[in-house]
Amino acid sequence: MLVAESIPVCICLSRSDGVVSNVNGWLPERRNEGRLVLGAVIVSTFFIGFGGGVIFPILPNLGSVLGISPFLVGLILSANRFSRLFANAPAGSLVDRFGTRKPFVIGMFVQGISTSGYVVAMIAPFPEGWFMAARLLWGVGSALVFATAYTIADDISDGGSRGSNMGLIRGGVLFGFPAGVVLGGLVSELSGTVVAFIVATGFAFFASVVAYLTVPETHVDGGADRSVKPWDINTGVPAVTVGLVNFAVLFVYIGALFATLVVFLDQNRLGVFGLDAQGTSGLFMGITVVAAGLSMYLGGYVSDRNQSRVPILLVFLGVTSVGFVLLAFADSVPTLALACLCIGLGQGGTSGPLMALLGDLVADGEMGRAVGTNNAFGDIGGGFGPIVTLPIVDVIGFWPVYLACAAMPLVAASILLSGVRRETGEYLPSVGS
Repeated sequence: MLVAESIPVCICLSRSDGVVSNVNGWLPERRNEGRLVLGAVIVSTFFIGFGGGVIFPILPNLGSVLGISPFLVGLILSANRFSRLFANAPAGSLVDRFGTRKPFVIGMFVQGISTSGYVVAMIAPFPEGWFMAARLLWGVGSALVFATAYTIADDISDGGSRGSNMGLIRGGVLFGFPAGVVLGGLVSELSGTVVAFIVATGFAFFASVVAYLTVPETHVDGGADRSVKPWDINTGVPAVTVGLVNFAVLFVYIGALFATLVVFLDQNRLGVFGLDAQGTSGLFMGITVVAAGLSMYLGGYVSDRNQSRVPILLVFLGVTSVGFVLLAFADSVPTLALACLCIGLGQGGTSGPLMALLGDLVADGEMGRAVGTNNAFGDIGGGFGPIVTLPIVDVIGFWPVYLACAAMPLVAASILLSGVRRETGEYLPSVGS
C-alpha cells in the first residue's frame, strides 16, 4: 500500500524459506514514487488500448467483409474473452507468486503479436481461422495485463487513494480506446482494412516497449511466493460479488451495445458526417468510452473522499440502466448519443469504485487471484454477450434486447448489496471497515 507520509515504512516478515518479504507487498518510500509507477502503467495501457480500439469498428462488420454468419462473427468477437476466461485465474496466481513486472511486459508483447495476426488474416487463406487465433491469443495477453495493472494500482494505494488509482489505471486503456476506435473507423473507410490493422499492430508493439522500459516490480519483495499455485482461484465472497457485478456490466456494455451498435445504425439508417454505419459506430463507441474514462476517475475519487464505495456504485448502475432504456427507443442521432453517453458514464463510473472495493476487502497477497476471479466473471459476460444478443436481435429486434439489458444493472445492484452485507455486516460500509 502507498504510505500517506514521506517517511519510509517497512513491515517485514520472515517466511519459512528464509526469504524476507514485505507484508503489504511493495511500499514506495514516497508518494511521488507511486505516482511515477502509476503513470508508467497508464501510458502502457493507453497505447495498448489505442491499438485495440483501431480494430473494433471493423470486427463487428466481418460478416459483410468475409461473408460469414452473424453467429461466427459473434464467436470471433468473443474468442478473446473465452481464452482470457481460462487464463485469468493462472494469470492472477502468477502475479501473486512471481510479481507484476514480468507478467505485465509479457502480456503486452503477446497482445502485439496477436494484433499482427489481423494483418495476416486479410491476406492469407481461411481468414476467419486467423481472426479466431488472433483473438484467442489476445485474450491470453490481456489476462496478464489486467491482472497485473490492477494489482500494481492496489500495491501503491491506501484506502484514501485506491478508488482514484483504480479509475486511472482502467481509464488508461479507455482513453486510448476511443481514440483508436475513431481512428480505426476513419482509416478503414479511407485507406482500407489492412492499413487499419497495420496501424493497430504498430501501437500495440509501441505499448509493449514502453512497458518494458518503464514499469517496475511492485508486488514481490525479496523473492517469489512459492506457496501460490497457478490453479489457485479466489472464491471468497468479495471476489465473487464484485465479479457478478462485473459480469452484468460487461454483458450489457461490450456484449450488447458494442456488438450490436453497427447493425443498429445500419438498419435504422442513422449516420453522422456522411459516414456509413461502420464509421458512425466508431464515433458513438468513442462517446461511450470517453464518458467511461472520465467517470472512472470521478467515481473512484468520490468513493475515496466519501470513504464509501457502495453509494456511488449504486448511482452509476442506475445510470447504465437509464441509458439502455433510452437506447431501446432511440430513433434519432441526439437520442442515440444521449443513450451512449449514459451507458458510458454508468459503465465507467462503476469500474473504478468496484475494483477499489475489491482491494478494500481482499488481503494484499491474494489481490492477483481476486482480480483474476473478477476478470473471469467479466469475460463470461462480455464473451457470451455477442453470442446471445446478435442472433436474438436478428429474430426479435433491438428494443426487447435493450430493455432486458436495462434490467441487468438493477439486478447487479441487489447482488452488490447482498454480498457486501454478508462480508461486512453493513450495506454501506466505510473504506476503513
